[in-house]
Order: sequence, then C-alpha cells, then structure tokens
Amino acid sequence: MTRPWAYDERGSAAVEAVIAVPAFALFVGLIIFGGRTAMTHQSVETAAADAARSASIERTTSSAKSEAVSAATASLANQGIDCLDIDVVVDASGFSRAVGEAADVSVTVQCRLDLSDLSVPGVPGSRLIKATVTSPIDTWRERG
Repeated sequence: MTRPWAYDERGSAAVEAVIAVPAFALFVGLIIFGGRTAMTHQSVETAAADAARSASIERTTSSAKSEAVSAATASLANQGIDCLDIDVVVDASGFSRAVGEAADVSVTVQCRLDLSDLSVPGVPGSRLIKATVTSPIDTWRERG
C-alpha cells in the first residue's frame, strides 16, 4: 500500500528558502564588513604616512603638528573615507634635538568607522581603525 502523503514535496522550496536566504544575507554582510574594514585600514595607513611626511619637512613643532592634522584629514577625504571621528596624535619631540642628531616624527591616525548600516549579528556599530607611521627629520636641517 502506497501512502500518497509520504512522497509529497509541496512546500519544500519554501522551507529551503527560509533557511538559505538569511544564511546568504549574513555571508554577504560579513564580506561587506571585511572589505570595508580592510579598505579603511589601508586608507588610514596612507593618511598616517602622508601626515608623518608632511610633519617631518616642517621646521617647528607647532607647524609640524598642524600640517600633520591637515594632511591626515585631507588624505582621508581624498580617498572617500567617511569616519565618525578622526584623531591625529603627533609625536614631534624629535624637533627638540640638536641639528646633526638623528631625529624623527611619529604620527598616529585613528578613524572610527561607521558600520551601523550593516545590521549583521556580531558586527559592532563602529570600529576603531588605527595606524602609526614614523618619518625621519633631515639631520642637518634647522629646527625650531
């Protein structure tokens, strides 16, 4: 005796869709999260390098700090990175060394990346991306 209900597959596509669609959406969300984070990290490293180089060619500590901040924010803006907040920390203590002594300037750029639009479980609403770059100051250049 055959049972007609035993081989009935009606509704199985709906069950598969209920299981597969959210899993696929989560997978796509995680790919977007990883890509956005990696892109922002690379951009923050570039901004820190630009800021350190701009600071190292200045002659005074105050101008080095202001040029580093300007260079970092301009670099991030030129790359299309939209940070919730940007923090630029400049260690320009090398400017206090005497001419002829090796010195450098170090710049740390922090960018808080907005991830709230992803709505992926386990992904925070924002993430802090940070990079530090050091650039040498010309050994024989006058410093103030």
